[in-house]
Amino acid sequence: MNGTQLAFLVVTLLTAAVNIGIAAADLAGARFVLANSTEVGVPRSWLPRLAALKLAGAAGLLLGLCDATLRPVGAAAACGLSLLYLGALVFHLRARVLYNLAFPGFYFATAAASLALNVFS
Repeated sequence: MNGTQLAFLVVTLLTAAVNIGIAAADLAGARFVLANSTEVGVPRSWLPRLAALKLAGAAGLLLGLCDATLRPVGAAAACGLSLLYLGALVFHLRARVLYNLAFPGFYFATAAASLALNVFS
């Protein structure tokens, strides 16, 4: 296993883990999730659907690690998560909620890194 393959494995596992974690917080109705979604204008009714998208993305990333023939599934999952978090960044910017922009930015960065490493490793 070379350095790029190791980076691909570590970043993809990290991305899957953080998405499972934030999806669990969404589903549990964590106080910080509810406060943030209200502040940026995301209806509470969207949270279960957003959590499902995050969990599906994490599952796709993990499937992509299982076998070389499933790598496109991982790439599609990483692309979907990147788009999801790009949308989250847009919601934050539109609502001018900049003080916690680092959170969706971090999730976007992990998803984009997973996509890049999937494609180039």
